[in-house]
Amino acid sequence: MKHMEIDVKTTNKQEIIDITPRVRELIQDRRLLNGMIVVYVPHTTAGIAINENADRDVKADFLRKMGEIVPLDDGYRHIEGNSDAHIKPF
Repeated sequence: MKHMEIDVKTTNKQEIIDITPRVRELIQDRRLLNGMIVVYVPHTTAGIAINENADRDVKADFLRKMGEIVPLDDGYRHIEGNSDAHIKPF
């Protein structure tokens, strides 16, 4: 089993980044013909989701709705002040 990493840099507090091209690139670069790829994110305030990417408004709608469901400041008790970021990956 080989361990490969994809570094993803963000520029906003909340952001959706399509990593599909980078995963495909890893597969092609290593000439992988069969097997399984596990995509994992080790951080507690990040998540992985599968969604269509044909319409950029899907990302905007998702972020807007998540902001409504889990607002930035809602009287959370978590001392770091980023409780919303811990809830949203679920």
